[in-house]
Amino acid sequence: MTMTLTQRERDMLHARPTPVVSNEPVIVFDDVSLAFDDHVILDKVTFELLAGRTKIILGGSGVGKSTVLRLILGLLRPDGGQILVNGRRVDDLSEPALMAVRDDLGMVFQEGALFDSLTVRENVGYKLFEETAIPIADVDARVKEVLGFVELEEYVLRMPSELSGGQRRRVAIARALAARPRILLYDEPTTGLDPITAVTIDDEIIKLRDLEEVSALLVTHQLRDAFYVASHEARREDGKVTFREASAEKAAETEFIMLKDCRILFEGTLAELRASQDAYLRAFLS
Repeated sequence: MTMTLTQRERDMLHARPTPVVSNEPVIVFDDVSLAFDDHVILDKVTFELLAGRTKIILGGSGVGKSTVLRLILGLLRPDGGQILVNGRRVDDLSEPALMAVRDDLGMVFQEGALFDSLTVRENVGYKLFEETAIPIADVDARVKEVLGFVELEEYVLRMPSELSGGQRRRVAIARALAARPRILLYDEPTTGLDPITAVTIDDEIIKLRDLEEVSALLVTHQLRDAFYVASHEARREDGKVTFREASAEKAAETEFIMLKDCRILFEGTLAELRASQDAYLRAFLS
């Protein structure tokens, strides 16, 4: 019997055109507000994420950084304003309609959020195994491909308990990549990791931005990692990936958002952030 795959499943198997860096927004927040009873979380927040770019969301504890990601995923609904993903308004979609939007969103959680009872192979291929009719051999090929990207191909049959913290995060990145989303959302991906291990995660984020042209929102309170991602670039030379200090033009492709008192206090490049004379920003960065 011949199995017919949907276009969505074919996209997951084969590289689809990745948007080049352009002026087309893939995520739009337009005057988005959210409150829980009398506690305001976001107040008329407006920003855009352009295709192939990265925005890094900074701010103190409880200012709504992770809430932004939950709103994009449709896990929360705003009280006011509009949210668009790939040109489609998502804040008023039904749950079934949201599933189609989420197909193009990959999520990397703070602790990796792997299934402890499943192998690395089963974790990475979970969405393809469970939600598509893609043949198992083809899913395995895709799992091998994304594990190779994060340099963990030999760990395919390991259990999460056999992995280090950094390896678990890299497996989580591979899982987020398996279905070929064009947008990745990172929620504190280096929290709890030592500085050396954290850099390996930062490098994966950079590789995806520069080599795969994936658009990304990165929520973090780790300034060291935020500055590293913004100030470095990845190149593929002679079959190897190398990292170097980013050119001014490349560095400008990553922007920062600083949240304070439910609003955006600052939005701009790393150079603009460092040059700011705002007293709160100076204190936050010191």
